[in-house]
Amino acid sequence: QVQLVESGGGLVQAGGSLRLSCAASPSIFNINNGGWYRQAPGKQRELVATITRDSTTNYADSVKGRFTISRDNARKTVYLQMDSLKPEDTAIYYCYSLGIWGQGTQVTVSS
Repeated sequence: QVQLVESGGGLVQAGGSLRLSCAASPSIFNINNGGWYRQAPGKQRELVATITRDSTTNYADSVKGRFTISRDNARKTVYLQMDSLKPEDTAIYYCYSLGIWGQGTQVTVSS
């Protein structure tokens, strides 16, 4: 019944920014623990960032200082703010929470 609905992906030039959103639907479900993962062509899916129920955050070394994971106060939506994007950030980004995956959203960074 529960779904994670992702949005915010797109095409951006190197050095640009995007903000991804992951919303729990229906809204009665809370996101207490959540994470963002990404999968580039020919690569395994890798962890990008996590947030726990006490709001502790962790990041992959490759994105530390450039990406920020956050959550709205109602715990309905998790965000991934991506700044200073690089071509190697190009991947399909997936949200994970509540035991399920979001549908994925494509992020493409051109050089």
